[in-house]
Amino acid sequence: MNTVNTSDGTAIFYKDWGPKDAAPIFFHHGWPLSSDEWDPQMLFFLDKGYRVIAHDRRGHGRSSQTDVGTDMDTYAADVAAVTDHLDLKGAVHIGHSTGGGEATRYVARAKPGRVKKAVLVGAVPPVMIKKENNPDGLPIDVFDGLRRAFIASRAELYFDIARGPFYGFNRPSAKISDATAWNWWRQAMMGATKAHYDCIAVWSETDFTEDLLRIEQPVLVMHGDDDQVVPIENSAKRAVKLLKEGELKVYGGYPHGMLTTHADVLNADILAFVRK
Repeated sequence: MNTVNTSDGTAIFYKDWGPKDAAPIFFHHGWPLSSDEWDPQMLFFLDKGYRVIAHDRRGHGRSSQTDVGTDMDTYAADVAAVTDHLDLKGAVHIGHSTGGGEATRYVARAKPGRVKKAVLVGAVPPVMIKKENNPDGLPIDVFDGLRRAFIASRAELYFDIARGPFYGFNRPSAKISDATAWNWWRQAMMGATKAHYDCIAVWSETDFTEDLLRIEQPVLVMHGDDDQVVPIENSAKRAVKLLKEGELKVYGGYPHGMLTTHADVLNADILAFVRK
């Protein structure tokens, strides 16, 4: 099993598929999942001749179930540990949801030459929580309610998310896939309870405004306008305005988990951006 040990002794699991001299694409998964979230994309881009890399965030998936380092700076440092270990140059970094925040923080601070482009999909930046400088954000009660449900039954909460808003399976016209929901639940239950609980504050309260302003590389921002997890108006539509070279692509009626439900459409659009 491929792992990198960070400075605090945390083992970060990663996948690294394809020719080592091919153009690299690095994938950042969402909460509370694992690198398995990216299976449809990794197989697609592998087939197109790319080198594809994805890691399990600390406390998630097959990485160490540590109770420390649950903050965005450490997450980005863990990514840097992997990219340094593999000596990735000119990589495209693609992040979904919380992973979009992680990718944003990493790209903004990456060593020269490490990053060529970035893609943010249903991503949390600039900041989700409502506060004085973000009056249209979601109130703290939303996240406190999530925490209460988590403590009551993490397994039940994860099942409700997967069968409900994540993939839009709660919409009247939705075609529900039990296998998709159970795969989400499987990934989520692999991780550490404390790391997942603490991460709620990380993805809801971290402010990525300065990171977005610092990024020099081209960034594609992709978002579904029926995203019930990360509402588009206060995320993608604000984030793209802060980027020096940002492009926004909105998908009508698509849910938060559109990378899975509409993989064919998103994969083609990401490929076109990567090839530009």
